[in-house]
Amino acid sequence: MNNPLINPGIGTFFWMLVSFAVLVFILGKWGWPMLLNALTKREKEIEDSLNAAQKAREEMKQLTAHNEEILRQAKAERDEIIRIANLRAESIAEETKAKASAEADAIIAKARQDIENEKKRAIVDLRNEIANLSIDIAQRLIQSELSDREKANAIIDKELHEAHLN
Repeated sequence: MNNPLINPGIGTFFWMLVSFAVLVFILGKWGWPMLLNALTKREKEIEDSLNAAQKAREEMKQLTAHNEEILRQAKAERDEIIRIANLRAESIAEETKAKASAEADAIIAKARQDIENEKKRAIVDLRNEIANLSIDIAQRLIQSELSDREKANAIIDKELHEAHLN
């Protein structure tokens, strides 16, 4: 068992110790500071990222609250617009009903006036027809009575005498 790695000699041990000391010196002088700076820089980046994430989280809460307020206002505006539209629709419907009622009343009044005019015209036409019939009947009667000359002269004298009295 004379393996130099397991049982090193005093010279090998010395040189290994010197090599180790040089390595520790080089690492202590240049390696460890760079490594510690990198770890410090990485730690700062992580801390900044966490702070940025916390800030973003706070901004998201504010934006969410702001968005909810905007949404609430939009719903209120929507409700108001719907209410106004319903009122306008009701007023338009009432105006339309009033116009239709007024037009119906006007049409009924015109129809009544037309009926009254037609009634008067029918009465006038009936009177004219009765007058024409009366004249025709009177004409026939007079012709039949005036066919006799003596009777005709008697009727004429009688009418003349009554005309002077009036």
